[in-house]
Amino acid sequence: MAKVQIAITKVLWTNEFLFPAVIWLCSRIFIWTVMLLVAPHLPVPPEGIAPRFGWGVFNGWDSVHYRAIATSGYEFVNDGNQHNLAFFPLFPLFIRVLMKLGLPFELAGTLINNIAFCAALYCIYFWIKEHSGNSTAQWATAVVAWCPFSMFTGVIYTEGLYLFLSTAALRAFDQKQYAWTALWGAMATATRPTGMALIPALAIAAWKQRRPVAAYVASFATAVGILLFSLYCAIHFGHPLAFIQAQRGWRPSFGFDWEGWLNMFMQIVLGATNWQYGWVQGSYGGIKDPWHPLLFGIIVGIAYVLWRFRKSLSSVKVVYGFYAGVGFLLTLADEQLINNLLNIVTVLGGGYLLWRLRRKLTLVATIYGFCGIGLLLASGGTISLSRLAYGIVPLSIALGVFLSRYTRWGYFTLGLFVILLAKLSIGFAQELWVG
Repeated sequence: MAKVQIAITKVLWTNEFLFPAVIWLCSRIFIWTVMLLVAPHLPVPPEGIAPRFGWGVFNGWDSVHYRAIATSGYEFVNDGNQHNLAFFPLFPLFIRVLMKLGLPFELAGTLINNIAFCAALYCIYFWIKEHSGNSTAQWATAVVAWCPFSMFTGVIYTEGLYLFLSTAALRAFDQKQYAWTALWGAMATATRPTGMALIPALAIAAWKQRRPVAAYVASFATAVGILLFSLYCAIHFGHPLAFIQAQRGWRPSFGFDWEGWLNMFMQIVLGATNWQYGWVQGSYGGIKDPWHPLLFGIIVGIAYVLWRFRKSLSSVKVVYGFYAGVGFLLTLADEQLINNLLNIVTVLGGGYLLWRLRRKLTLVATIYGFCGIGLLLASGGTISLSRLAYGIVPLSIALGVFLSRYTRWGYFTLGLFVILLAKLSIGFAQELWVG
C-alpha cells in the first residue's frame, strides 16, 4: 500500500499538466490564509489597519485606481498630481466586463488576476520545458509562484495578467507563431508600461536570428495596444501621450534616478534614520541609531567569513550559516529596509543572473529581460522597482535556471521567499506600503 501511495505522489508531481496547477493552488492557499486568517489576529501597526475577513482585503493601494477606471472611466489633468490615466486599460476593461455580468469589483478583479496567473505558470512551465527540460521548468515555475511579489498576483493588481500575456508573446515568438505573438504582445502593451520593452526585444531578436518579414511585422504589431491607448488619450484629453504625462504623479522626471538609488544604498548601510537626519539634512556624521550600521556590519562580516572559508566548511554548514544570518536580518529589519533590499537584489541581481545565464535562455528572453531592466532604470524613480521587475519574467526564469543547478541553495531561497511572501501579504492586508 505504501508503495502505491509513493507511486501516486510521484505521478502527481511529475505530471506536466498537474505541476503548475498544484504549485499555483498551494501559493494561493498560503497567501489567502495569511491575509484572511493570520493578519486579522496580529497587532495593528501605527500606520496600518486591522484587516477584516472578506474580499475587501484584496482591494488596496493601486486597486482604488482600477476601481475608478472600471466604474467611472479615466480622469486626467496635467498638473503633476496622481491621476488614474497612468494605469493602462486592459485590466480594468476586463473587470468592467465581469461587473456588467453581475460580479462585484473585488471578486472580478481578484478572479482575473489569479486565473491569469495560473495560465502564466502553465505558459512558463511548458516554455522552459521545451528548451531546458522538466527539472529546470519546475524550478522556474516554483520561483515565479513563490517569489514574494507573487502576492500581487493574488490581489487586485495587474501582475498575473501581465505575466501571462508577456510570457505568451515570448513563447509564441520562439515557436514562430507570429499571429499569436502579435495578439498576446498587443494585449501586453495595453496592460502595463513595461510591455513597451517587448517591441524592441522582439525586433532585435528577429534581426539577430534572421527571421522572416512576418517576425518583424509581429514585433511592431505588439505596439497596437499602446497605440490604441494613445488614440484614446488624443480623443479624450487632446494629447496622444497624456498617459506618459500622467506618470509624473509617481515619477516627476524621466531618466536614471541616481539620487533614489543612492538613498536606497545608504539606507541599507546606515539606516533610514541615520541617513536622513545625519547626512541628508547636513549634520554629517551624526548617528542617531547606532544599532543599524552595527548589525549591518555583523551580517556582512558573517557573509564574508562564510564565503572566505566556504571550501573549509561543508556545504550544509555554509547554507545553514547563511540562512541563519539572513533570517536574523529579516527578523530585525523594518519594511523600508526590506523594500530597499528587494529593489536592489531584484534589479541588479536579476540583471547579473540574466547575463551570466544568457546562453541557457532563449535569445528573445534575454533581450527582453535587458530591455525591461533598461526601461525600469530610465523610468525616473525607484518606487515599486522590485515589483515591476518581477513582471519581467526572464529575471525569474534565470533564477530558476540557476537554482536548478544548485538545489540546496534553491530550497534555501524558496524558504526565504515564503518568509518574505508572508511578510508582504500581512503588510498588504494591513494597508502598509509593500511595493
